[in-house]
Amino acid sequence: MNSRAPAGAVLSREPWQGTPILDAHAHLGPYNRFFIADPSGAAMLRVMDRCGVSGAILSSMLGVELDADAGNEETAALCLAHPSRFAGYVVVNPWQDPAGQLERWRDHPAFVGVKLHPDLHEYPLDGRRYRPVWEYAEVTGRPVLTHTWAGSQFDDLDHLDRVATDHPRARILAGHAGVAPSSFGRAIDVARRHPRVVLELCGSHNHGRAIAEMVGAVGPGQVAFGSDFPFIDLRMSLGRMLFAELADEERAAVLGGTMASVLSAGHAGGTALLDRFRRGPAH
Repeated sequence: MNSRAPAGAVLSREPWQGTPILDAHAHLGPYNRFFIADPSGAAMLRVMDRCGVSGAILSSMLGVELDADAGNEETAALCLAHPSRFAGYVVVNPWQDPAGQLERWRDHPAFVGVKLHPDLHEYPLDGRRYRPVWEYAEVTGRPVLTHTWAGSQFDDLDHLDRVATDHPRARILAGHAGVAPSSFGRAIDVARRHPRVVLELCGSHNHGRAIAEMVGAVGPGQVAFGSDFPFIDLRMSLGRMLFAELADEERAAVLGGTMASVLSAGHAGGTALLDRFRRGPAH
């Protein structure tokens, strides 16, 4: 066991009381490919409280899978109901009027960034239909969270590298950091070449050693905690972070400081969420 990890409260099954936690990658609603017992916002809040997570930035699975506009409405409603706990990503489906979705939600206080899932939408990350997203990101300063999957024909790390090269002012969260342990080195290389690329950590294959390697290679300012909650158990995702071999200041940055800085560089959306985060832990 990592003797430097903040293990006491966690092993006692108490909510985390240390540095505040801001989850950069969460979802809302059911997913057709596997069972989720309760994907509602209310259930998410109960688990977040149990774990001591201050807030989460999420996207609607209805938006990702079927109807971007209806899903974004769903996200907006939850974020407005709990503005100090949730903020939203606008889901952009390249086949469903990307420019129109960005314009519709541009000034809405619930949204702080954009969510892309090229694999599910079967469209390459560097394709022309996503051009409005990268232009929007460069103009507004808001982050784009994109799914990445090593070996994918739609969102491999090479796609990410090309987009970051073509749009150097865009802040890009590399969701899952490529997913496969064999790809983490490639993800690190992309982040080294592009200082505005942030490696986001959720995924079933990630582990504490990989997290420590990423932080050691690119610094905690380019690594952000995400859980993929409620797809992946929030407790497991958080445990990897709490027991990783990191210095206290590195852990604090990855758990939320990095993402708070990313959001602060954009517009004023998510203000209540950031205020809660800065006040300290959820409990």
